[in-house]
Amino acid sequence: MDVTLLRIAATLASFATFIGIAVWAYARSNGPRFEEAARLPFDQD
Repeated sequence: MDVTLLRIAATLASFATFIGIAVWAYARSNGPRFEEAARLPFDQD
């Protein structure tokens, strides 16, 4: 295995991780939980 192949693999793994996080963040099922977390600083005394 040469260095170029390892760099390509690392780039593809990073891109796949980014896409996974983006899909998770924009999933409709996470919306209410994120809204609740966004209001936490304002709900505390």
